[in-house]
Amino acid sequence: MKKQILAALALLLLIPVALMLGGFLSNLINPEIAAGHPNYARNFHFLSLLKILLFLASVAVAGLLWLLVCFLVIRSKQRSLWWMFLGALGPFGFAVLAMLSDKAPARTDRHARFVHNLNRLLRVGYEVAVFVGIWLLAYEAMVLNRNLMIMVQSLATGTSTAQIMALQNASSGMWAFAELNEVMFLVALFYLLWPFVFNLVARMAATTASPEPR
Repeated sequence: MKKQILAALALLLLIPVALMLGGFLSNLINPEIAAGHPNYARNFHFLSLLKILLFLASVAVAGLLWLLVCFLVIRSKQRSLWWMFLGALGPFGFAVLAMLSDKAPARTDRHARFVHNLNRLLRVGYEVAVFVGIWLLAYEAMVLNRNLMIMVQSLATGTSTAQIMALQNASSGMWAFAELNEVMFLVALFYLLWPFVFNLVARMAATTASPEPR
């Protein structure tokens, strides 16, 4: 993997960390602690504003990290920075960035050579198959994570899984939004990892197929 891709992978993994940290710090602030103190209205307003600003700051940091990830992917392929506009399309735009041909692939990059040798029709079919496969894998990973978290919560609290699922269904909109974000994050992650996995499997297959020296 190129250094830019490794850096992009590290920055991508920091996005959920930034969001969780922002949410944690925001939840620590309770504007109601201003009750019973002088200037209650002013202090309540200040704490409420601070709570919102902390959350928005974490979102801004996550957005900046996302742009840096897109920038590094573009740089690794030696493409024009005009492609950065696709970063605004989220994982759909990132999929296009990941599909761009590498103008300076490493000699050991079997994935880049494989894609380069495909004709136009096969290239389209391959990219569509990868797109569909990655989205399906991201969705299944999200479902697996959801079920594991329900099991862990059930064991930790003694609450039945049916009760936990009922509570989640009561606030289905919030959970659906969180799970959608999780799927989109996993899509970007899998797109970054796919060439590495392809190269690893291809190298292992080549090593297995090559005859052992006598």
